[in-house]
Amino acid sequence: MNIKTLSLSTFLLLATPTVLHAEDTSLRLGTALGDHMVIQQSADLDLWGFASPRQPVNITVSWTRETIKTVSDNRGRWSVAIPVPAADRKKTIPHGIKIQCGRLVRSVSDVLIGDVWLCSGQSNMDMTIKPFLPWLMGVMHYRQEIESSDLPGIRLFDVKTNFKGTPVEECKGNWVVSSPSTAGDFSALAFLFARHIHQATGIPIGLIVSSVGGSSGQAWTSRKTLTADSLLHKKYLLPYDSSSLSREPLDSIVTFEKVVRPTLFYNAMIHPLRRLALKGVIWYQGESNRMDGMLYTRLCAAMIADWRDLFQTPDLPFYYVQVAPYHWNEAPSLTYYAAFREAQAAIRKQVAGTEMAVTMDLADPNELHPPNKQDLAYRLSKIALARTYGLDSIVFRGPEFLEMASRDSVILVRFEKSSLGSGLMTSDGRQPRHFELAGADGIFHPATALIKGDELHLQSRSVMKPVHVRYAFSNAPVTNLTNQEGFPALPFRTGLTP
Repeated sequence: MNIKTLSLSTFLLLATPTVLHAEDTSLRLGTALGDHMVIQQSADLDLWGFASPRQPVNITVSWTRETIKTVSDNRGRWSVAIPVPAADRKKTIPHGIKIQCGRLVRSVSDVLIGDVWLCSGQSNMDMTIKPFLPWLMGVMHYRQEIESSDLPGIRLFDVKTNFKGTPVEECKGNWVVSSPSTAGDFSALAFLFARHIHQATGIPIGLIVSSVGGSSGQAWTSRKTLTADSLLHKKYLLPYDSSSLSREPLDSIVTFEKVVRPTLFYNAMIHPLRRLALKGVIWYQGESNRMDGMLYTRLCAAMIADWRDLFQTPDLPFYYVQVAPYHWNEAPSLTYYAAFREAQAAIRKQVAGTEMAVTMDLADPNELHPPNKQDLAYRLSKIALARTYGLDSIVFRGPEFLEMASRDSVILVRFEKSSLGSGLMTSDGRQPRHFELAGADGIFHPATALIKGDELHLQSRSVMKPVHVRYAFSNAPVTNLTNQEGFPALPFRTGLTP
């Protein structure tokens, strides 16, 4: 083959890099940059790394004929911003990048232009497709999911778990191509979400999963942000700073005590990613903050603003999952987990560019890690397709309470029109369950619910003059009220607090 006949793209893909020995670190790339990566379309690629101090560094990329030149600084750091075009939805084109400093060359191959999603949270985000015994049983039909994961347009990067007391520059991980040999060890929710988006749009999808089982929301939030809010500082940061834990040396050993400490995962697993251009974030976390009530709304709002500032994207989409019903081996009458779900629901009302996927109908109250990640990923993908990819006609949420009216002993519940889809129904053909009514005394009693067109009619023999309604307001109710598109109704209550 005559190399002169090769395109620049092919040349870069075939280029053989100079072999660099383990001790030779005079030319290397920064975090999350390497073979098989996806780079964000229609944005600048912040390509950075390390070389010998004060040396010329030349970069060539296959999507442009220009050679970008820079010089490393006194510490050997270099960086360039390279414009990236829009992705080609009809044809996936692998690209190459060549970095040269003197005689040393780094070649990066099989680079796709697409959309990059950051996926974070705790164990339900970290849960892999295949079982991780004895803690996780894998997703439903995991063998079939793994067998059908040969999707080269989806790329996976798993950030290695680490703890740091202060923000660091780099974290560890490698890009891999989705295939039966790789996908089983990856976040099930993230992979299934990406598959929906990729199949619906034709755009390559890169997933960066930075999640740790058992981790708290404050662990993913910066010290600066926690310090700036007096309530968050008092609740999360001050107790830690005042304890001996803050003075202990950190290692990479994962313990429950360590994963809930404030700022440590932000420092080690979010801050190093700040140079990446992102399409959006999906988030599944909350179980470890379940006793925080409405303070969680404040924490998440602060964390979202924190991340948007870090990634220099003020409107960065942030789509998250409401925690699923779970009894926590406690009395079925308890409602603190319901109040926590209420705090989660409030985030989307208070923070622009956010949306929540509801899990109330998918769970088993005896299973903290619901195996049905398929339907949940579908719901998250519908949110993204509607809110981020501009498919406005897509229904992406379930019935949401609008108002109630009294008619003798009957309460009429109406829902926001935009949330009804094609109309109300139940997923099992039975009457809607988990509705309660209360009179002026504030004591709730079970109520029967009938679907009447786009309304629900509620009645209880124990409440002759109902004035308050609540729906699915206990720790572990598995619901069946949906719209005809299959999206579950959002839990709600009127008038009273627990």
